[in-house]
Amino acid sequence: MTQPALPNDDRGCLRIVLAVPLTLLTLIAAYFSWTALTIRPSGPWDDDAAAGIVLSCVLAVGAAGAVVGVWLVPSVRRVMGWWWVGPAVVSGVVAVIRWVVAG
Repeated sequence: MTQPALPNDDRGCLRIVLAVPLTLLTLIAAYFSWTALTIRPSGPWDDDAAAGIVLSCVLAVGAAGAVVGVWLVPSVRRVMGWWWVGPAVVSGVVAVIRWVVAG
């Protein structure tokens, strides 16, 4: 005889489905954090580079915030561990620090 299906049997498939947007958003946050760190203004008059740094920081923080927002849903938190949001949060913090330092 087969046993009835348990309600938690779909956790593996659900983890794979949820890993796709979390991973993509984390990669986006990491890319824009890296971009914000690598942009170097030519001087204090270089407003375009400063605007690029600010834009990269805003996009990195937005992507990291989206990862945290998705993870805060109780059904997602039940399946995905806290370490899924760790790299995105670190990228967001790096972007905020760069944004503050770039002034």
